[in-house]
Amino acid sequence: MTVAGAATWLFVPGSDAHWFGKAVASGADAVLLDLEDAVRPEDKDQARSAVREWLGSGGRAWVRVNDAASPWFADDLDALEGVEGLAGVMVPKAESPGVLAAVSERMGPVVALIETALGLHRVHEVATGTGVARLAFGSLDLAADLGVEDDPTPLLHARSSLVLASRVAGLPAPVDGVTTLIHDADAVERDARRARSLGFRGKLCIHPAQLAAAARGLAPAEAEIAWAREVLRAQDESPVAVSSAPDGRMVDKPVVERARNILRSHPQ
Repeated sequence: MTVAGAATWLFVPGSDAHWFGKAVASGADAVLLDLEDAVRPEDKDQARSAVREWLGSGGRAWVRVNDAASPWFADDLDALEGVEGLAGVMVPKAESPGVLAAVSERMGPVVALIETALGLHRVHEVATGTGVARLAFGSLDLAADLGVEDDPTPLLHARSSLVLASRVAGLPAPVDGVTTLIHDADAVERDARRARSLGFRGKLCIHPAQLAAAARGLAPAEAEIAWAREVLRAQDESPVAVSSAPDGRMVDKPVVERARNILRSHPQ
């Protein structure tokens, strides 16, 4: 699946090679082999080698490297450069378009993880930078950096900023952050549905158990689908610039386009 179409993104610790194949078979749209937060400093070399070996032996996945200010960043890029199975890299604490462009030149497509105050401040520059294929939201790190709770209200501006920057830059809709409640499917689905309502079309997951719930939350709700079909039916029956749906609401061009977009994302 392309970076644009991937909705569920599953993190796998780069130090746990026995999970790589299972992650690919889990149904995730994209697998992220993680060299950053999921790997202890003393295990970085081992994880790097495991990821390189697996990707070079027929595996295919994305890799989250360590951030550009870390002592492991250069070694991550050196280890991954030219590896056949590398789909692209996720760069954490993305703040510099120049750094991202240099990474993309060596690694291919880049997902820029916005998770610092500076990265959020520069999100439009980042989104339009060379090689950036999509934005993702590091909600936990940003909340810590801003000194706020990892809750919807304090991070609403940040989420909306990623959606706006993605749209202006012509990127796919961004990928939302993780839900820390691993086995609470209701919480995962609720978070994904809220993110979708804000304009996100992807979600980072930290366990295969979250994938189905995340996919449900990111898909149009049955009520949305029914509404979209009703709007298009009304438009077909009265193909004028402004008409009305059976519920009496006005139907004009933007409403029709929204309905079409909903049904495009749910072709059944």
